[in-house]
Amino acid sequence: MDFNFERLQPCEEPFYNIVPGNGSYPIGQVVLSVTFGTQVNYHTEYLTFEVANFKTSYHLGRPMLARFMANPHHTYLLLKMLAPNGVLSVYGDVETSYKCDI
Repeated sequence: MDFNFERLQPCEEPFYNIVPGNGSYPIGQVVLSVTFGTQVNYHTEYLTFEVANFKTSYHLGRPMLARFMANPHHTYLLLKMLAPNGVLSVYGDVETSYKCDI
């Protein structure tokens, strides 16, 4: 994935409990549009992402759930949210989830 570093905005808030030891500072932050669904039924929101210079798993977290008003069902790896043409259901993959956990 290509990334345009000119779009990065300064970010002064450190990360905690991600890298062992003290807080770690991000390179910056960027606002990107995130879309779930299909052309017929979709939901798009703009989210702010912190860009870090260390390896970590990609995680949208609670701010994303709140912005999309999404309801996660962790047991079934299912995320539900409202969209213009009804409820969107985003299904996870058990095998991929397991690989990410390792």
